[in-house]
Amino acid sequence: MKWIRIKALLFRYTYLYPRSLPRLLDLFFWPVLDLLVWGFLSVYLEKLDLQSVNIVSVLLGAIIFWAFLGRTQEAVTVAFLEDVWEKNLLNLFVTPVKVSEFLSATLLLGIIRLFLQSIILSVVALVLYHFNIFQFGLYNIPFVLNLLIFGWALGLFILGIILRFGTSAQVLAFGFIFVIQPFSAVFYPVSALPHVIQWISYLLPSTYVYEGMRAVIATGSVPLQPLVLAFGINLIYLALVCLFFYRMFAWVKKRGALMKFD
Repeated sequence: MKWIRIKALLFRYTYLYPRSLPRLLDLFFWPVLDLLVWGFLSVYLEKLDLQSVNIVSVLLGAIIFWAFLGRTQEAVTVAFLEDVWEKNLLNLFVTPVKVSEFLSATLLLGIIRLFLQSIILSVVALVLYHFNIFQFGLYNIPFVLNLLIFGWALGLFILGIILRFGTSAQVLAFGFIFVIQPFSAVFYPVSALPHVIQWISYLLPSTYVYEGMRAVIATGSVPLQPLVLAFGINLIYLALVCLFFYRMFAWVKKRGALMKFD
């Protein structure tokens, strides 16, 4: 794996953004729109004087962290699908570019997108709602890192499915993230879920992030155990999906099915 090829791929992906309105909308407009909708709702709920813990901070923190997870997953899957849509996938992999270098470039693209979105969402939340995402202090780092790793794992898992079943499965790149949202306890605690399905929530590392976020807002501190569990589950999932992706890619190459994407 060579850095020069990773850098070339990363430059190729980032070069498209300033010249593509749909990409810029996906990067900035839709996350900001989500923040506005949930922000106005949280302000309204606060005016109702509900007996809850700082509803504005809970909802805005949740929507910002949810945007981090969703956009990280999309950075991995959409980068792959753009090569499929442009009929460039086969051309890409007949070059010396390795799969690991392609994945490294998409992962770095996810970090760049996450950084840009965190800036714009933080500014909008601070200006309109006086919500400071940095109130979490150093806990921002493990929170965001866990979401980043989980987003990568989800993205690789979806890519593996697309490789196996073809472009008919590409809808998962945009919809799969919403399948896990109800179980991730994004806007409500795990205790709000029926007991028979709470165990699903505890299998998702994202659950520990959102529970930890609410703990910081409520108490000013977060237990270390949830973050450790989130990291542990994330590493297991990432290892498993990497194995799954490489096997699916080998399966596609062995059957000469890579051409079906062109």
